[in-house]
Amino acid sequence: MEFQLDKINPTKAIDLYRGMLKPRVIENKMLTLLRQGKISKWFSGIGQEAIAAGVMQNLNNDEYVLPMHRNLGVFTSREIPLYRLFEQWQGKANGFTKGRDRSFHFGTQEYHIVGMISHLGPQLGVADGIALAHKLRNEKKLTAVFTGEGGTSEGDFHEALNVASVWQLPVLFCVENNGYGLSTPTNEQYNCENIADRGVGYGMESHIIDGNNVVEVFTKMKEITESVRENPRPILIEFKTFRRRGHEEASGTKYVPEDLMAYWEKRDPIENYEKALMDADLLTKEDQKKFTDEFNEEIKTHLKKANNAPPIESSIEEELADVYQGFEPKNLPASTETNHIRFVDAISEALKMAMQKNDNLVIMGQDVADYGGVFKITEGFVDEFGKERVRNTPICESAIVSAAMGLSINKMKAVVEMQFGDFVSSGFNPIVNYLAKIHYRWNQNADVVVRMPCGAGVGAGPFHSQTNEAWFTKTPGLKVVYPAFADDAKGLLISAIEDPNPVMFFEHKALYRSQRSDVPTNYYTTELGKANLLKEGDKISLITFGAGVHWALEVLENNSDLSVDLIDLRSLSPLDTEAILSSVRKTGKALILQEDTSFGGVASDISALISKHCFESLDGPVETVTSLPTPVPFAGQLEDQFLGKSRLEKALIDLANY
Repeated sequence: MEFQLDKINPTKAIDLYRGMLKPRVIENKMLTLLRQGKISKWFSGIGQEAIAAGVMQNLNNDEYVLPMHRNLGVFTSREIPLYRLFEQWQGKANGFTKGRDRSFHFGTQEYHIVGMISHLGPQLGVADGIALAHKLRNEKKLTAVFTGEGGTSEGDFHEALNVASVWQLPVLFCVENNGYGLSTPTNEQYNCENIADRGVGYGMESHIIDGNNVVEVFTKMKEITESVRENPRPILIEFKTFRRRGHEEASGTKYVPEDLMAYWEKRDPIENYEKALMDADLLTKEDQKKFTDEFNEEIKTHLKKANNAPPIESSIEEELADVYQGFEPKNLPASTETNHIRFVDAISEALKMAMQKNDNLVIMGQDVADYGGVFKITEGFVDEFGKERVRNTPICESAIVSAAMGLSINKMKAVVEMQFGDFVSSGFNPIVNYLAKIHYRWNQNADVVVRMPCGAGVGAGPFHSQTNEAWFTKTPGLKVVYPAFADDAKGLLISAIEDPNPVMFFEHKALYRSQRSDVPTNYYTTELGKANLLKEGDKISLITFGAGVHWALEVLENNSDLSVDLIDLRSLSPLDTEAILSSVRKTGKALILQEDTSFGGVASDISALISKHCFESLDGPVETVTSLPTPVPFAGQLEDQFLGKSRLEKALIDLANY
């Protein structure tokens, strides 16, 4: 292995050596502790240290980096105190996740590091969002994100690189091609010669770098980073290296041919560099011993501190409280001046006013810019806010949700429009595994609203008619809002944008142009988690939301003799439990109406809640009215039969007569 030492000065030569040596010494200690049963798991980066050392010594401390399992050198290069890393791995208080996540699954704003999740791919899109925030603020900063060759097989890799290229984002996509994804070799992962070859398809500059040659890594990355800061653009970088230990230690390496392992052992980045430095009289054996002893002493001191730290303690109350970022909602009262407008116009007003108030808010979605979105909600927004803040996206829901997460990490807000709520399944992973869990994991909020045009009754068929709120009410960490009236839609959407937590905001398509209300003209909030009692009665509690509210009003208008409490939930998470229970205790009977299909929906959970807390008050069974357990059909007569609306009146009368 040849090191071009003439390209770096002696001080930098030693800095690079120390940058590789420190994580190697720490790893050797961790492997000893693993064998002693003192830590539970370890993902080794032995043999790959040159990549993190060479990359990180070209990044400024205020530039974000998104590392992987084997990038211990990323964390040591930012000089995170070792006891904090040790306590993180032990699940103690001075770690970064309060014992809630392990290994390198954490981030820290203090050190501008955003840790990985096990699903790998979303972090590439998160890097896009972080870089987009820098670009929008005209900051000459870049973002570096790591993945392995296995991660490049995920759709998120394609989506993130495509978005970065289309938007010319300053992201360094650093692929550590280390030979195996767990036990699957590269020839079973992809069929091109080099991962860097894919850059052509994305219209993106790409490079191949010897990942075991720290001088080559450093010098080439120096050229790249300086260029990207001046000329923002994404670059795909493939580091050729090898994983010499198991995916994690329990996996072993029996699947690796002996001659292949021997080849890479001879290419050890530290041993070969040591020899080159000694041959060049830049390093002595005494220096090597001195540095190693220094790191061992640091490890010993910090490990003792970590070992002496008490076990993590928490309470149920604390665990529940940390699922969301604490937030005191602003009570912005509605004005008395109103306009009688459609539901769709109220949504548009809320978005426009929020964009005017928050210059760090970005709207993203398919066709939302010049076209104004398929429902014309953002029509004209480009004229006022520009295409930088009202951004058309490629058809890549996962990358865009991930990019919204990145914007939040980098001090911005995002509203993502799903063209139809059904399409959210293509962005499901980052919503439920990244946005929903991130505050609980490492105290980072996700200031993201995902708008969900949804619902049947418009003859749109199986792929444009679902109302899938139960996918998200099941997931701790998400807020779920579902208005039925234009005035609520405006106030609730403004509240959702004000809220620093992730909000899934459902908008029923059938209400867009059919429902009108007197909507206050100002910027006002409607509190999330507060139901609205639309009608008062003493015989039945009818609990519903969305289009179901209007079905209920129609039935009650035709049955004026029914004495019903009609509750519009408005928010499904948080749920106004007290409004539900107090009503049922008064009436003694409950019917829950939802447009969603019968099993596993919100109605089931509310029914269970009522049965548990109102059992002694009930004068009849808790009834539910839902849609049929089929996909949503297209033909009008089939759709009418599918929807619970056709069964509501009979169910309500039967319950009244029970």
